[in-house]
Amino acid sequence: MAMFSKKESEMGNTDSAPMAQASTQRSSSKPGRAAAPSIFSSDVVIVGNLTSAGDIQFDGKIEGSIESGSLTIGESAIVKGEVKAQSVSVKGRVVGSVYGQNVQLMSSSHVEGDVLHAALEVESGAYFEGNCRRAENPLTSSQSQAPKKPVQEDDLSAEPLPSALRAKAS
Repeated sequence: MAMFSKKESEMGNTDSAPMAQASTQRSSSKPGRAAAPSIFSSDVVIVGNLTSAGDIQFDGKIEGSIESGSLTIGESAIVKGEVKAQSVSVKGRVVGSVYGQNVQLMSSSHVEGDVLHAALEVESGAYFEGNCRRAENPLTSSQSQAPKKPVQEDDLSAEPLPSALRAKAS
């Protein structure tokens, strides 16, 4: 009550309604503030999954998945597992799939795995071995999208060739 005593005396009202209103106004300003990013230094080793709704700067080693709002994988980082975030910036090594609305593979990155993205940026010098696919919402479609079946020779011969191509093939 002491916290609101000044406002109560200024307002000339001591009932609980103004206090509740003042309390509501104070708490409504907090959700707009962004939380500080979680920073994991290069000496951190994690065996398991790492999940955060906020931002993560990861420079250590992890055997498991990382899921966050925004993720930066630092130059010294090694991730062996799945990476999933709205925004992913890779400067280090990832052995596993990357899912993100915006994915950046920086020049120092080394990615061995598939990338499912809405927007992809690959800097010159980045190492990338895998497949990349665009998706409207890669964070929700990551588990539901199965890789496409490779084209078999039988699939190509299912449709007859046009006569002009058949003559050249003979």
